[in-house]
Amino acid sequence: MASGNGPAPGEMLEGKALLDRARALSNRPEDQIARACGYVGPSGRVLRKSFYRALVLAKGYALPVQAEAGGSSGGRGRQAEFRTRVHGNGNLLIGHAYTRLLGLEPGQTFRIDLHPETGAIWLTRLEDGEAGENGDGTGDSSAGDSD
Repeated sequence: MASGNGPAPGEMLEGKALLDRARALSNRPEDQIARACGYVGPSGRVLRKSFYRALVLAKGYALPVQAEAGGSSGGRGRQAEFRTRVHGNGNLLIGHAYTRLLGLEPGQTFRIDLHPETGAIWLTRLEDGEAGENGDGTGDSSAGDSD
């Protein structure tokens, strides 16, 4: 520890030191105890889950191993399921998790190719100016033109 006031910046107390510090501050609110034990993120937010896990481990309880992916634990938020369904209005949504995995950026244009034998939907990226005036990739702008 850097001083008698608490852990050094960026240091999270563990084991006996954590238990001793938490016990000494047991008359304070939980957030203050967690802060005093060093469980604060870079943005200043109290890291409650990490604090509670460290307390449980310091007490000698074995915690189950966290799942790497797909489980609800792990602190990474929701995971992409690689499943979707057609909405009641007929739309098929491909969410941000998938477009991010593919490296797609807002404003990019694609041609949609449907393959009835397999049910696959292929997206073919169109270069700038390739979409045509109708936005359908055909470049046919004669519809509605008359002399």
